[in-house]
Amino acid sequence: MEPGTLLYDPATSKVGEYQDSAGPYALLRPVGGGREWQADPESLRPATDQERLSAGVRAANARARTDAPFLVAVTPQPAPDCATCAELSELRATARTALDYSAETDANVLLRKHRSEAHPV
Repeated sequence: MEPGTLLYDPATSKVGEYQDSAGPYALLRPVGGGREWQADPESLRPATDQERLSAGVRAANARARTDAPFLVAVTPQPAPDCATCAELSELRATARTALDYSAETDANVLLRKHRSEAHPV
């Protein structure tokens, strides 16, 4: 496993970022940072798109409680030629088509966060 890979741990029902191994265990850290935990590498599997999105939104929401407020009335637009922006925009479009407004909002939160970190004005 590559460090940084997002994996689902069924024992804790959490998505974690693979850090390293320690003896017979895999070390996972919550998305967005936090305390690592040990997991059985045999039970881990790659996180689904929905699980990755949910974990990212939880991390963004945790940061939003301490970060300055941001404008949420304007729908964020993807940056040209950015694969991550395109992926998040596609997730938003899929959610909008399915009338899943919660997932649409989640995708907007992640796109806004990505834009601020990867494409600062």
